[in-house]
Amino acid sequence: QVHLVESGGGLVQAGGSLRLSCAASGGTFSSYAMGWFRQAPGKEREFVAGIGEITSYVDSVKGRFTISRDNAKNTVYLQMNSLKPEDTAVYFCAARIQLIVFISPTNYQYWGQGTQVTVSS
Repeated sequence: QVHLVESGGGLVQAGGSLRLSCAASGGTFSSYAMGWFRQAPGKEREFVAGIGEITSYVDSVKGRFTISRDNAKNTVYLQMNSLKPEDTAVYFCAARIQLIVFISPTNYQYWGQGTQVTVSS
């Protein structure tokens, strides 16, 4: 069983930055693909970024967000720059057995509880 805990969310003005962290425990972290998803009120959960054998981003965050991982610390990060009001959502960390990144949330076996990111205009 893998336990994921996100942190780093908060309220920021448009144009600002935040760094989300997701600490994992249990399992073999280095063998998992890790993903960040987000869900805004009334919307479906959306893939934001993933890291495994490759990194992948949704088009709307390319050039602004960077996903990275530190296998020694069992932690994955999401650096978010140039934030926009439309980035406002609950951000979730997810883990998938095997290092292949998928954009569908159904391919991830483990999920964190989420952290709120609010970007004011």
